[in-house]
Amino acid sequence: MSDVPRRVLVVEDDVGLAQAISDLLGDEGFDVEQRHDGEAGLAAALESAFDIIVLDLMLPKRNGFSVCLEIRRAGVHVPLLMLTAKNGDLDEIEGLEGGADDFLRKPFEWPILLARINALLRRFERGQSRKVVVGDVVLDTISRQVSASGRESKLTSREFRVLECLMESVDRTVTKAEILDVVWGADFEGDPNVVEVYVGYLRRKLDVKGTMSRIKTIRGVGYVFPSGV
Repeated sequence: MSDVPRRVLVVEDDVGLAQAISDLLGDEGFDVEQRHDGEAGLAAALESAFDIIVLDLMLPKRNGFSVCLEIRRAGVHVPLLMLTAKNGDLDEIEGLEGGADDFLRKPFEWPILLARINALLRRFERGQSRKVVVGDVVLDTISRQVSASGRESKLTSREFRVLECLMESVDRTVTKAEILDVVWGADFEGDPNVVEVYVGYLRRKLDVKGTMSRIKTIRGVGYVFPSGV
């Protein structure tokens, strides 16, 4: 494992089990966050960058199938291990088709859980990095790392997806509607000005003080990530 702890999101409504999983992974050097219902788990997955997600199937507020689907629709492609206490192949098929990478039935042995997590991480890391480079900004779509002027910038999942949307369309004006559709989904009904908020976050993290912003505003239309910046 690298010197930087792997970040794990555990979404499990059984608080005792969630804590036991966290303790196990913490002892193995992972940095673990817990959420105990589907809504909170989905929000965490979309707002922060994790290396792997452990997601229970039967959750209050939003079940694991729904959470998994929304995570994938939002463009978050980190490994996802789904847990279930239910028997039946149909659940496993639905989970895997919905975007889960592996399925583990309860009760399970701790070494099996750890082995599944490590196997998923190895499988994910074998995928070749795909880097998008514009000027001095480098975005790696596999490791989900971003650097500007050689300095790594820590972005949330949503910040990363906004930046990816702009860099993939270098020198082209990307409308707010396009960004909302790609990052928040076609059924988003919130304030469209949320795009401005996230562009502001990116500017604070990527721009060098006293220089022109890397993201250019096209007033009333959207944003451009110019190749010459």
